[in-house]
Amino acid sequence: MSLLDNAMELCCYVNRNKVPDGYGGTTTQWTDGAEFYAAIVLDNSTEARVAQAQGVHDVYTVTTRKNTILVHHDVIRRLSDNKVFRITSNGIDKATPSTATLNMRQVSAEEWELPL
Repeated sequence: MSLLDNAMELCCYVNRNKVPDGYGGTTTQWTDGAEFYAAIVLDNSTEARVAQAQGVHDVYTVTTRKNTILVHHDVIRRLSDNKVFRITSNGIDKATPSTATLNMRQVSAEEWELPL
C-alpha cells in the first residue's frame, strides 16, 4: 500500500436533481451518488493565502485515481466529516502519463455549501 492510498478517504458525488414542487415549478434536491476514494488537502501556498485574504473560499487539491475524472462544477462530499467541495478545474487536464507507475489525477476545489 502506498502513501497515496493511505491518504485517500471515501467520498461521493453529490447529484443535483430538479423535482416538481407541486405548484407548477421545481425545487432542487441534492442526493449522494457514486462513491470513490480521494485525498483532499488544503492548499497552504502563498497564492492561496492571498486569495483567501481577498475573500476566496479555502482552496483544496483533490487527488483521485485516473479512472475517477472530476470536472468543473462537480460537487463531492467527504464522508468522514460530510464536508462538501465544488470542483473548480478539470480532471482531464492534470493526470499522470499512461507510462507512469503512479496512478493519479488532480483537480482544485473549494469548500462549498449546498444551496437550498
